[in-house]
Amino acid sequence: MRSNGALEHSDFEKLAGKSFDRVTVYRTLQTFLEKGIIHKIPTTDTSVRYAVCKSECTEHHHHDHHVHFKCETCGHTTCLDETDVPSIQLPKGYAMHNVEVVVNGICKSCK
Repeated sequence: MRSNGALEHSDFEKLAGKSFDRVTVYRTLQTFLEKGIIHKIPTTDTSVRYAVCKSECTEHHHHDHHVHFKCETCGHTTCLDETDVPSIQLPKGYAMHNVEVVVNGICKSCK
């Protein structure tokens, strides 16, 4: 809740210290996802980042239709809540369920 950006699984492990093991952290993150407390942010590698959901998210249904920004310098990932995901027109016969947008660049702190 105090983080200004998204965190990886390893960040939560470090914050928990020796109080919780890796599996407990993983299960807790999965429960938070299911309950609409946090949402996943896709990455270009195999890692996953998590950020706190806004009040519109509910159990099993996320409303995180905003752009995410990852800084190439500091690695910090933030939710750009004021930036909507662009509208995408799919060809006939396709059904969209989710759109995830991550913009890579240099954040205002590193610029």
